[in-house]
Amino acid sequence: MTDTPGKRPEREDYARSGVDIQQQRERLAASSIRRRVPDAATLARRRTLLRWAKWLLPATALLLLSAIAVWPEVEHLISANQTTMRELSKVKIESGNLVGATYRGVDEHDRPFTITADTVHQAPSNRLDLSNPMADILTQGGDWLMVRSEKGVYMQHAQILDLTGEVTLYRDDGLMMHTPLADIDIKAGIITSDSWVRAEGPFGSLDARGFLLSQHDGLAQFRGPGRLILNDDRQNDARTGKKAS
Repeated sequence: MTDTPGKRPEREDYARSGVDIQQQRERLAASSIRRRVPDAATLARRRTLLRWAKWLLPATALLLLSAIAVWPEVEHLISANQTTMRELSKVKIESGNLVGATYRGVDEHDRPFTITADTVHQAPSNRLDLSNPMADILTQGGDWLMVRSEKGVYMQHAQILDLTGEVTLYRDDGLMMHTPLADIDIKAGIITSDSWVRAEGPFGSLDARGFLLSQHDGLAQFRGPGRLILNDDRQNDARTGKKAS
């Protein structure tokens, strides 16, 4: 590029005509978005939304925190309900009788117990007639006790279970008892019988005309006349018999 004397030097890319400059300005003015000033109604609506947001957002956060804290309990209730529904699905009703029924409760010491039966017939005065009943009881000392028989009657309000027909009692310390009938006060943890009983266990064997077991007090009473054979007595009798022969 050669400079001409008396002419101001300028770049060729800036050499635009006034028409081009005016057209470019018009295009920029048309493409630009002018911001409108909000009116009073719009401002009032925005203030209302902000006011609601100030209360709604903290309330939502508090609700989420409460849901997180309560969720374990809700999950526990859902699990318990599913277990109950599974057990109810096993129960069948035939001719007014419940088949495969299970009853759960706690005694006066808040110890759990369970009563199951093949069939249950609802009788008046909250009486349940049971066939092949079985009771699982947890004693105050933490021992497990199981009692079963051919027939039984359970009084719900009094929590008394009357068993008849080949009553078998088993305790997890090895004690086993057989008697024709037994009455169980589940609430007080007492088992009694006025009929003959045979007890066998680590101590030996015992025959008596009745008994009383207090599970929570750890008390066992037997009514005579009876016969008691201790394990040491059996060994002594065996040795005596060998010497006599």
